[in-house]
Amino acid sequence: MAWLRIAAPRGATPTATSKCLCGWDRSAVGHRKVLALIDDHAAHRDTCPLRSFQEGRAAA
Repeated sequence: MAWLRIAAPRGATPTATSKCLCGWDRSAVGHRKVLALIDDHAAHRDTCPLRSFQEGRAAA
């Protein structure tokens, strides 16, 4: 449901994109911002409405 794409070629500025089916769409350029996006992506996985279990939902 969520994808994190990181491009960090040797000697170039790293970039990253975090996307999710729920509409989450973030990007970052630069070492510090990419590291922060990695943390945000991990946090989003815990709070994504598509990953949350609905109360009373029957098991598949």
